[in-house]
Amino acid sequence: MEHVDPAGVGSSPTAVGFGQEIYDLAGRLFPICRSITGDGVRETLDVLSGHIDLQQHEVPTGTQVFDWTVPKEWNIRSARITAPDGRTVVDFADSNLHVVNYSLPFKGILPLNELRPHIYTLPEQPEAIPYRTSYYSPTWGFCMAHNHLMEMSDEFYQVEIDAELKEGSLTYGEYLHRGQTEREFLLSAHICHPSLANDNCSGLALLAILARTLRTRRTKYSYRFLFAPGTIGALTWLSRNETRAQLIDHGLVLSCVGDAGCVTYKRSRRGDAFIDRAMANVLRHEPGAKLMDFSPYGYDERQYCSPGFNLPVGMFQRSVHGTFPEYHTSADNLDFLRPDCLQNSFRILNDVIDVVEEDWTPLNLFPKGEPQLGRRGLYAALGGHKSSGITSMSLLWVLNLADGQHSLLAMAERSGLSFKELAAAATLLSEHGLLDAPL
Repeated sequence: MEHVDPAGVGSSPTAVGFGQEIYDLAGRLFPICRSITGDGVRETLDVLSGHIDLQQHEVPTGTQVFDWTVPKEWNIRSARITAPDGRTVVDFADSNLHVVNYSLPFKGILPLNELRPHIYTLPEQPEAIPYRTSYYSPTWGFCMAHNHLMEMSDEFYQVEIDAELKEGSLTYGEYLHRGQTEREFLLSAHICHPSLANDNCSGLALLAILARTLRTRRTKYSYRFLFAPGTIGALTWLSRNETRAQLIDHGLVLSCVGDAGCVTYKRSRRGDAFIDRAMANVLRHEPGAKLMDFSPYGYDERQYCSPGFNLPVGMFQRSVHGTFPEYHTSADNLDFLRPDCLQNSFRILNDVIDVVEEDWTPLNLFPKGEPQLGRRGLYAALGGHKSSGITSMSLLWVLNLADGQHSLLAMAERSGLSFKELAAAATLLSEHGLLDAPL
């Protein structure tokens, strides 16, 4: 896994504060035992509601959502394995990863040879507890460090999982920041993972703070923030919002946004959607950033990009899921998150939102030859100051491509300059009467 130090890369003092705030919120979410249904999801949404006005939805067990069915609701109270001498070998209270997520209830006394098939470990990472689920293949089981399993002697163990599967509901939350139009930018994060800090407390926390900061911004687009269980939650939202989904012009799924790996973007199924181009331009100026083509494996971008919807939704992450050793283990803890990396992810998303909001197609009002910039005081305005964010090349590129056919993003792609610099140049040229919007 490649690492870079993103601290200070294009970040403002304000963004640094957000990085720590996102980290602190992730810390509040980390201990909660979440799954695809249940009280842990509701508790998580309640915490997020302290930052944004989340609307919670309950969808009953048995509801058909395309080819899937909303499952029974799962809640767990306690679970442990106890040795003959009364010593607790495994306790759910120590880590909610210790129990297979969605485990059936069980109580009994078993010899080790009968218990072992129900214990999951990682021999290649003997100190880590793995994360396992049994959503749609009912079973019961425990997860533990392999070294601890090796310490268990061939004896009879008391086993109890106090869990419940019942007729209930699936819960998801959403928040809508209303813009000037009904066209939407979807930002989605899965809420079903328990104590996994990067995957995906980081995404939940970052989106909550991003949504809160957008409240004070007047935007063209409406921004929909969706916090739903992986796969079944996204499918449930889509099945209940087929008409509304047609309003989505841009979208991002977030996961693993707080580790020190290089930023990675996975393109939408379309491959050349505006969000794909905007993200590519922003990441062109990020050290070590990587772009990936779409594949039907990953997170909920698979559902949004399924052929029946084919929405322009990509996935934003840092280290690619499944490629780092901490993934889906107890090593994905709060020590694995870095506030400066959360800050960097937060800034990148804001930069992408700026592209979406500020792109326009200028028209050069003096297209025959170069207009004289000196007598308009434009070179003096630049004054060679890097702090302005504008260079003579950005002015010249905007003037040359402002033929009414190139948007600012198209200019950025052609010139290799950042969208932010070209947008600032276009504003300056407009203020001096050299640009207008085409009729």
